[in-house]
Amino acid sequence: MAAEQRQMVSTHIREQVIPEQPKKQAKIRKSKKWVTTGEKFLYVLLTSILVLFASTILHTGSELNDLNREVSALSSKLDETAKKNIELTVQMKSESTHEKVWEKAKKLGLNLNENNVKVVPGR
Repeated sequence: MAAEQRQMVSTHIREQVIPEQPKKQAKIRKSKKWVTTGEKFLYVLLTSILVLFASTILHTGSELNDLNREVSALSSKLDETAKKNIELTVQMKSESTHEKVWEKAKKLGLNLNENNVKVVPGR
């Protein structure tokens, strides 16, 4: 029997046991950040304020531009109306002369009767 046992080949493979090395404690390394979270917040806040001011300035500028257009349109209408008023004043003065009034009165059948004319003393 002993000869038979010697001939048997063991199929079992032994695992090598590696002694565990104690883990080294990881060093906590404080990384130096270029920008802290507070600074990031301030940058975002500053940028948003600048954008807000810029948009407000642009909006105000566009409103002023619109108002200037309206003012110029009204100014041109005012100039046209003033020219019409001057023309009408000149026409009124030319039509209200004594001769024109007298001609129009004769056309309408009015006659000058000096007996009916009364002079009212001035005050």
